[in-house]
Amino acid sequence: MSKVFSNLKYLRLQRGLSQEQLAEHLGITRSRLGAYEENRNEPSIDLLISISDFFHVAVDALVRGDLNKTNLDGLMKIGKNRMLFPVLIDDDGKDMVELVPLKASAGYLKGYADPDYMEKLPRMKLPFLPTGKHRAFPIKGDSMPPIKEGSFVIAKYVERLEDVKNGNTYIVVTKEDGLSYKRIFNLNIKKGYLECHSDNKIYPPYNINLKDIVELWEYTCCINMNAYKEEELNLSSIMTMLRNLQVEIDVIKNQGNKKLNS
Repeated sequence: MSKVFSNLKYLRLQRGLSQEQLAEHLGITRSRLGAYEENRNEPSIDLLISISDFFHVAVDALVRGDLNKTNLDGLMKIGKNRMLFPVLIDDDGKDMVELVPLKASAGYLKGYADPDYMEKLPRMKLPFLPTGKHRAFPIKGDSMPPIKEGSFVIAKYVERLEDVKNGNTYIVVTKEDGLSYKRIFNLNIKKGYLECHSDNKIYPPYNINLKDIVELWEYTCCINMNAYKEEELNLSSIMTMLRNLQVEIDVIKNQGNKKLNS
């Protein structure tokens, strides 16, 4: 069920605007705006984009999120006047890293733009990370050695496809397959696809249509959970390990370059 009506009214009141003022900004009548706020009608996609641009909140958030439960000051601006939603920062303006537990990863595709889902994820500060928005994702399967199943990849959000580096590894979130961790080659924006490769060669490469990609996150570092006993692998211990993680030189990012130069 769309939450546009409640979000629209909430955003308008947060900005201190009357219905007449907001309607004028959006180029519509006050009665039409009232119909949207009272859930008697829904705005077109073009109007949703205009609302998104005006309030700097993603369309997904307007339609699916509950902004009443979100601290708007805690959302992080990214790029040209838009927001990755929802992204929380602490009172000092520092990025918070959300950890997506394995059990929660199945719902990530539906929850990535939902404040309720994100609110339930554990969050932490990792001061050694480079500038940018980071998130910790669980790894499943054996397609990307030496990273094993049960490990976590901490990755940086990629805002523009043009920033994708040939041969680097990424968490790829698609509409059909959800989360996967792959090495990307041959991004072709004009033709609208990129190639996903596994480092384990028993898995063949495959193409992904760019229009199917919801999010891309570039590998920053990982923690290999196989070094720990099974009884140690509860959420609390994982969070402690991540908080205490020290920066180490990792060969994983260089493997792609070696392949390109070989």
